[in-house]
Amino acid sequence: MLLTFVGCFALPSLAAQVPLGLPPHGQPSLELGSASTIRPYDSASPLNSDSLDLSPWQLDEPPPANATGHFVFETVNSLLQHWPNTRYRNGHAMVPGVIPKGTLLYHGAVSDKIPTVPEWTATDPEHSILFCEGPPETGCWHLTLAATRPLKVLYFDGTSAANTINVIAWGELRPDWRFKEDQRIEDLCKWGAPYAVDGYVRIELFLQNGNGLSCSVILRLAWKSSPGLTLPALSSRRLQSQEYQILLAMLPMFEVMHAGSWHNRYPGDTRINLNLAGIVSLYDTTLVPSLVGSRHGQERCDHGVGAISSADIEGGQAQGLSHIRARSRVIVERYSERLDLMDYLLNSENDTPVDRAMKVHVQLRVMLTPYIFYTTVPPSASHDSSNSWATPVFKACGTAHTSSIASYISSLNPSERLLLHAAQETSREICRVITNMWVSGVLAGLDIYLPRNPTPATQMVHLIDTWRQELSALMTWLDWSVWVRCRPVCGPEEMCYLPSWPINVPRRRGRPGRPPYRKYENSDNTNASLPDRLFLEDELLMQLASPQDDDWRKPQPKCIRRVAPYGF
Repeated sequence: MLLTFVGCFALPSLAAQVPLGLPPHGQPSLELGSASTIRPYDSASPLNSDSLDLSPWQLDEPPPANATGHFVFETVNSLLQHWPNTRYRNGHAMVPGVIPKGTLLYHGAVSDKIPTVPEWTATDPEHSILFCEGPPETGCWHLTLAATRPLKVLYFDGTSAANTINVIAWGELRPDWRFKEDQRIEDLCKWGAPYAVDGYVRIELFLQNGNGLSCSVILRLAWKSSPGLTLPALSSRRLQSQEYQILLAMLPMFEVMHAGSWHNRYPGDTRINLNLAGIVSLYDTTLVPSLVGSRHGQERCDHGVGAISSADIEGGQAQGLSHIRARSRVIVERYSERLDLMDYLLNSENDTPVDRAMKVHVQLRVMLTPYIFYTTVPPSASHDSSNSWATPVFKACGTAHTSSIASYISSLNPSERLLLHAAQETSREICRVITNMWVSGVLAGLDIYLPRNPTPATQMVHLIDTWRQELSALMTWLDWSVWVRCRPVCGPEEMCYLPSWPINVPRRRGRPGRPPYRKYENSDNTNASLPDRLFLEDELLMQLASPQDDDWRKPQPKCIRRVAPYGF
């Protein structure tokens, strides 16, 4: 994925977007704000210690309609990964982190000189090569840079991170300043200077690339450049054919997207170390209550930050709980494949209803086995409509991965409590639904360890329909990107792709703007730099991509070719 990194230190070198330095104790931290600027944590909020136990444990009580814990949970599970951040480009999180010493970053330049003004770097050379500039006789310069010290960064999730970045830089969205990169960088650096922020990382284009810019003078270089590489210009003779015009337009853009796909899934881009104890999420209803109303009844793909109030823009950060991300990952790994398998079984026509129900119940029993006590036995008569006999199973399942952390909640900061609450809320709903499904299977006589009179086959059809609805609602609520994939799988010469900016932007929304820090002196496609040529071929790209509004609003996976002829 293409991470853009903006560095906020002015130095005779290339800056990068988002590395955070290490404090004296060696642990990454980013303290953004002071006691006078951070809104005090509201102990009466949904994140206080009394409510974090998520009691009472009623099997018939779903989460509130405006719950956001599952959004925070999936955000944490998706950090630095191209696939989920392309799927939901409207980022809502900011996370401090560190780019380690020695990390390589890349920059397409006009000369072999390291820039002395704010500039962008990329984490993959396929991205930075797009911005090489130079005349056909000499080609262009491509710089490879290495960090000579750890760099403090602030990472923005999503792929339209400019929205959240603008809120930080300007206190409002300012859509009319969408392409004012120089102004954005300057104001970001001013904002981050008191906190010693070296830069900002965002996902740009198709993948995650780091872009860098310098902000304040420091005594030693933060980057070390390797000798520049001159890239030969393409032959004007070849450019005369339409075939090569298409190749020129499609190949570089495809390879940028291809490089980003290396970081599609967990753990994502490992070159940036995030500190989750400092995460700030706009899904935190305590920190940002002004956005609750604007999300009501909306799908996640329509969630924006335009309704944020000026008071909510003033937020705070915190500082160490990296194991919460590990716990979140364990929850996803434990349930994602089994829920997916049950969804397949419930919608399969290969077996009789009884066989399908039995196979699904086996999966439910396996998931809940660690939490089914020896004393867990349903009553002989069906007088317990609340199925309270299964409540201990529900509670044991729902707290298994979070109770140890909750035991020292008083030592957690607001960011850590937010993450704990997200894991608890998500675990609770998963366990509530699968416990309910297991209970109905037990009462239908499907559990070999708790035998009862079997349900007639005709009623088993109704049970399967009920299970299908319950599971579908759960998976829709969780909305994990791990379930979004190409079906059937792509062939050897193909790869799975999610519609992305700028190729799949519907035309009526306007053509993607050119990087504002580039100089366009001519429109000659033969002699133009590669970025110029790409934008000059914009109409061709759009035609080949056949963008649709639905593909842009809610991207769906599809197979595209990895070799010519290309297409998006």
